[in-house]
Amino acid sequence: MKKIILSALILAQTAFAFGQETMSVNQVLSDHSVFDGVKSSSGKALKYEEISGTPYTTKNFSNAKLADNYEQLPIRYNSYTDEIEFQKNGEISVLAKENKFSQIEITLPKQTIAFLDTSDELSGYFFEVVRGKNTLYKKIKTKFIDAVPAANSYASDRPAAFKTLDPIFYIKTEEGFIKKPRNQKEIIEYFPDKKENTTKFFKSNKIKFNKEEDLIKLVTFLNQN
Repeated sequence: MKKIILSALILAQTAFAFGQETMSVNQVLSDHSVFDGVKSSSGKALKYEEISGTPYTTKNFSNAKLADNYEQLPIRYNSYTDEIEFQKNGEISVLAKENKFSQIEITLPKQTIAFLDTSDELSGYFFEVVRGKNTLYKKIKTKFIDAVPAANSYASDRPAAFKTLDPIFYIKTEEGFIKKPRNQKEIIEYFPDKKENTTKFFKSNKIKFNKEEDLIKLVTFLNQN
C-alpha cells in the first residue's frame, strides 16, 4: 500500500514539473516559413528588398513573450500579411493565429499586440494603445502598390512600393467593439449611463477621432468615469 501511495506521489510531482516547463513554440505549432515577397500583376515574384518601403512596423526583431509558460522569442509584425514572424534557430517562421497567443508582449519597446476576432475584414492583429474596462486598439495596415511601366519615353517607370495606411482604431467595451469611431454622438449613445459626463467631456475637449492622442484621452476618460 505504501509503495502504491509513493508511486502516485512521484507521478503527481512529475506531472507538476512537466506543467511548469517552458514550452517550445515548435512543439505545438504547425508554423510555416516566411515568403518574403509579393507576386506582381505581371506574374513576377518581387522580393521585399526589391520593393520601396517596408511591410514591417519595425524591421528589426524584438524579444517578446508569446504566452504564459512559452519561451520568449524575437518577433516582428508584418502589416502587409497581418502575420507575426518569429526567429528561431536561424530561421524565420510565422506564428500560428491561435487563441493561446492572443496577447503578445514585446519587451523593448514595451508594446502589446493582441489577436482579435472583430467579425469583419480587420480581424487579426491589433496594437493595444490603452488597456482597461474599455480598451483602445490600433490596426496598422500596409498596402502593396505595383510597379507601373513608363507610358512613353518622356515618362519614368514607377517602382513597386509598400505604403503604410492611416491607422484604424477600435474601442473594445464590455458590450462589444466600437469600430472606427467617428463622432461624439456615437460615443454618447454607446454609453447612455455616462451621457451627462461624456457630453461635458466633449464640450471641454475638441476630440478628433482620427488622432491617436485624442482617442487616448477619450478612452482614459471613459475608464475613469
